[in-house]
Amino acid sequence: MSREEIEAMFGLSELKQTRFYQEAFEEGKQEGKQEGKQEGRLEAQLEAVPRLLALGLTVEQIAQALGLSVQEVQKAAQQQLSNE
Repeated sequence: MSREEIEAMFGLSELKQTRFYQEAFEEGKQEGKQEGKQEGRLEAQLEAVPRLLALGLTVEQIAQALGLSVQEVQKAAQQQLSNE
């Protein structure tokens, strides 16, 4: 059975043409982009942790400056040590 036959059987092609489907699809795309940006931001912050520690900042200072929890900073520092 082809994809087109399956779509026709379940009425998917008509569903994809509805305003509701298109709005939901666009909303999902936007949410995905936002989540990706947030993950990228967090990754960049965590990558900065070892450099900030090397400058002499405390874990607490780094957490406050980056808006992270002390646990997140400690974990990033430990991961850096284990990668060396």
